[in-house]
Amino acid sequence: MTPASNPLSLGRPRWAQADGPADVLATWMQRAQTEGVAAASAALQGDFALGGTLPDGGVVLAVDRFAMQTLCWRIDNGLVRFAARADELADASTPVDPQAIFDYLFFHAIPSPRTIFQGVHRLPPGHCLFVRDGKPVVQAYWQPQFRTPSSANFSQLKDEFQTLLEQAVRHQLDGSPPACFLSGGTDSSTVAGMIARAGGRPAASYSIGFDAAGYDEMAYARIAAKQFGTDHHEYYVTPADLVQGIPMVAASYDQPFGNSSALPAYYCARMARADGISRILAGDGGDELFGGNSRYAKQQVFELYRRLPGALRHHLLEPVFGTAAAQRLPGVRKVASYIEQASQPMPGRLAMYNLVLRLGVNNVLTP
Repeated sequence: MTPASNPLSLGRPRWAQADGPADVLATWMQRAQTEGVAAASAALQGDFALGGTLPDGGVVLAVDRFAMQTLCWRIDNGLVRFAARADELADASTPVDPQAIFDYLFFHAIPSPRTIFQGVHRLPPGHCLFVRDGKPVVQAYWQPQFRTPSSANFSQLKDEFQTLLEQAVRHQLDGSPPACFLSGGTDSSTVAGMIARAGGRPAASYSIGFDAAGYDEMAYARIAAKQFGTDHHEYYVTPADLVQGIPMVAASYDQPFGNSSALPAYYCARMARADGISRILAGDGGDELFGGNSRYAKQQVFELYRRLPGALRHHLLEPVFGTAAAQRLPGVRKVASYIEQASQPMPGRLAMYNLVLRLGVNNVLTP
């Protein structure tokens, strides 16, 4: 099979061994030829998207463990094509994938390996691709594993965690003025503090505010900025900014993306660029990993409910609190909601308040 894409190297890949060869792409392809693409990719760290053609004609692709850099591919008339963006591999004749539309409405994004275009695929995090004779094989070269230690010393685990976090932040500092988004939440505040520790000087921090009661978190950002001594910058988004920014930000993505933080992130980045900042760090995923949102703490309460005797739950509590009358009583309604959620096992419980499901699929999507 003849490849239709030139070799590609995106991001900042580095070898797990500090003394690895400087030409990462060429060495990775050599190792993919001799050891296999999975073994070659597992030896890399950092954010990366790599692709190329081996001497025997096989095509190899890989993305980093969290797909910070993305890579899409398709087989088109016997040619393997790959690019960082899905829309680079599509044209006016490429049909839209109906399942991708549902995925977007449900998740507010289109999870890999699907893209909005039929026949165009996105490599999932920690995965690689090998294509020979028109036969694509996608495989994981890394999967996260969680093992509960047989004995745990909180002080030691705390020190280990802080060391790993500091190392991760240090790897992202490239010598340019350090900067970060700052919302005042768990993740961005941690990154702001770690930049000062890892880089030896405080970060420039950038925050977005909204002049609307209940939506403005600038006070928390200011607390974090004061705590870590950042060079703090603020911008309040106006209705005019929203009107101007939404179509522009939406057009910058290669497919529909519905995360509401995209617009504030754009105005933060624009403000930082005007200050001469070329790289700005964020803390996405911190809330999910470390329980930064109250909904994660609620899961413990729900699990306690599931430990009650089944007869009590199924024959008394759920029938009583599941009635229409219980749903109408203000004091009882909250208890009924908790019981309804607790009665569902994970992970389906987290999807119970998905807007598509609450409104009803048949009401959201009609023939």
